[in-house]
Parts: sequence; C-alpha cells; structure tokens
Amino acid sequence: MKGIHPGLVLERELKKRNIAKGPFALSIKEFPQTLGAITKGRRNMNANLAYRIEEALGMEEGFFMVLQAYYDMKLEKEKHQSKAKPDLSRIRPILFWDTDFDKLDWTRQKRAIIKRIFDRGLLSEKKEMIRFYGTDVVREVLPRKNRSSIKKDVLCIGIR
Repeated sequence: MKGIHPGLVLERELKKRNIAKGPFALSIKEFPQTLGAITKGRRNMNANLAYRIEEALGMEEGFFMVLQAYYDMKLEKEKHQSKAKPDLSRIRPILFWDTDFDKLDWTRQKRAIIKRIFDRGLLSEKKEMIRFYGTDVVREVLPRKNRSSIKKDVLCIGIR
C-alpha cells in the first residue's frame, strides 16, 4: 500500500464496514467536507485527524500517518524523476520536429519518446535511451515485432 493516498484507504475501509462518511465525520468531530476531500485524495491527512480516525475504527495507531508519509515520498520521487533527462547532447532535437524539444517530459512521455527514437534514431540515440530508461523499460515499450527489426542494430546493446 506504499504510495497510496491514505484517504483512498479510508474510503475503502468505511465502505467495507458500511459506514457513511458524513455521520462518521461528525462522530470524530470533523467537518464532512474535510473528510470528503481526504477520501477523494484532494487533501492530505494530518496527525490529529489520523489519530481520531484510527481510534474510532480500532485501527493500529499511526497507520494513516505512515501511509501519508509514503504517499508524500512518492510525490517527491515523481517530482525529481520528472526533472531527470538523458544526455541531450546524444539526441538530435530534429527527431522531435513536431514538439518543443526543451519541454519534453522524459518520464511521462517515455513510451512515445522510446518509440520515436527506435523508429527514427541513430544507434547512439538508441543506446542513450537504453542507458537512461534501462533495458527492461525499453523492452516493455517496444512491441516484440519491432524488437526483431531493430535487433541487428541494437544487438550489441542488449535488446532481444
């Protein structure tokens, strides 16, 4: 459950126990709107609220705060990964003639980027994609039939 918003877990727990959110929120002295925002993942859970929820549901103390911490770490990790870029000196911007090369999100758009590089790129650009994303990710993105057509090109860099 690492990386899941604690509100989503709370939502599932309340449904499982057949407890309505509004009355539950009032029973723990919280505004129903606040609890609704948390269960929809739009608001984070604080320690005070987590303690009251855990106590009311008979759950282990600190459960929701641990989930919140893991969720916060996941968001930070995603933020840093979105800033990660391959060695751009090894990739020709002309490959991405239809978009602003400087605004590519190398994490979110990895599938399209890998496909474009392996369809139209040089061997050195393909090697850079494998170095940056890793063999497993590239193998996962490329369809098996495309892998065989590039096999000659890329045999020396590990795609099979």
